[in-house]
Amino acid sequence: MATMAGGENKMWGGRFSAGPDAIMEEINASIGFDRKLYAQDIAGSRAHAAMLHKQGILSADDHVAIDQGLVTILGEIEADTFVFSRALEDIHMNIESRLRELIGPAAGRLHTARSRNDQVALDFRLWVRDQCDAIAAQIETLIKTFLTRAEEHADTVMPGFTHLQTAQPVTFGHHCLAYVEMLARDHSRLKDARERMNENPLGAAALAGTGFDIDRHATSTALGFREPTRNSLDTVADRDFALEFLACASICATHLSRLAEEIVIWSTPQFNFVRLSDKFSTGSSIMPQKKNPDAAELVRAKVARINGSLVSLLTVMKGLPLTYSKDMQEDKEVVFDAAETLELALAAMNGMIADMTINKDAMRAAAGSGFSTATDLADWLVREAGMPFRDAHHITGSAVAMAEKQGCDLAELSLEDMQSIDAAITNDVFNVLTVDASVASRTSFGGTAPENVRKQIVYWKERLG
Repeated sequence: MATMAGGENKMWGGRFSAGPDAIMEEINASIGFDRKLYAQDIAGSRAHAAMLHKQGILSADDHVAIDQGLVTILGEIEADTFVFSRALEDIHMNIESRLRELIGPAAGRLHTARSRNDQVALDFRLWVRDQCDAIAAQIETLIKTFLTRAEEHADTVMPGFTHLQTAQPVTFGHHCLAYVEMLARDHSRLKDARERMNENPLGAAALAGTGFDIDRHATSTALGFREPTRNSLDTVADRDFALEFLACASICATHLSRLAEEIVIWSTPQFNFVRLSDKFSTGSSIMPQKKNPDAAELVRAKVARINGSLVSLLTVMKGLPLTYSKDMQEDKEVVFDAAETLELALAAMNGMIADMTINKDAMRAAAGSGFSTATDLADWLVREAGMPFRDAHHITGSAVAMAEKQGCDLAELSLEDMQSIDAAITNDVFNVLTVDASVASRTSFGGTAPENVRKQIVYWKERLG
């Protein structure tokens, strides 16, 4: 019988040569990813220590030693000299172990009236709250970029689409403002989510609170929370804040994906509406003429990762009884990945929108295709000839059929042709059949008229401040 090289236990596989203990360490350790929480963990510990001292639970000497030790550890981590240990499982135990090395037994007093359950809930909530602020700021930057492009192109005519078929003329400025609206809702959702999550978990302890005379309102103020959480069981079990953040991220990524799809379409030679700069394009390894919109395509794909993160955490949480279960360790990697992915997608999209070239001539030519001013003819018949809209719709359809047969646009039909369809049509109808007249007429609130676009730009600039 052949011996197993190196004493490997085939039952566990070559990677786990030490047997079950190695497997347990591998599945249990989270330091590989939760080290991202170091700043939040240290901030929470400093606030907790200050509160314990104020409440007479921690001596002044111990408080000073703990606080100075934590500041030292923060500096070590930021200087990349801190040594992380997988054997210590997570960021909390790594920091506590290093604190004990620095200040001795006093480090053990830091964990008074606290559990890893409320500690991790605090750290994670602080991290997600910070991400809400950071991503909201990125969204605002992208909104401002869109406003700049909208102002430049308030009069630039382009086709509006339904079913990806030419529908009616709009302006590119108006199209940009559509994404301003979407992104503003994304921004609002993140702000709402931040407000809901802005409650302090620290002090809930393992699950039942603590018998020590702590002041949760003091730590709430120190850490920028609105107030403490009100139920210790829910506090350590809650990951709604992470789920809501992922839902906000998923919706925002979906908006970016829709925009990316339009950029991919618009940059094709068949459309030729926009041209991406070389910074956001790549070439082909075999076809020298190609300029591929890879950045847009990658943004379009990123939504899949973010959606997957949301579904993953929903699935983790769906069957967990109160309160904490180790399953919840799986909450962080998906949130970290979603946040980083969305930040990258927002940065890439802002760059693309800011420096892409708009081909006004191609947009204008396309805006007049497909009988895009047919609705203007129907509206004119209602307004000037007093027809019911359904009758006007039928007459317009006949005019479109005639133009299609003659191979021309509606504006190129003769007055005689028009009057052969309906005698009520006069020469004035040709004043509404150009794309410029069409967009200028759409003055209803929220419409595409250039004057509306400019008013909306002013509104958004004032709102953003």
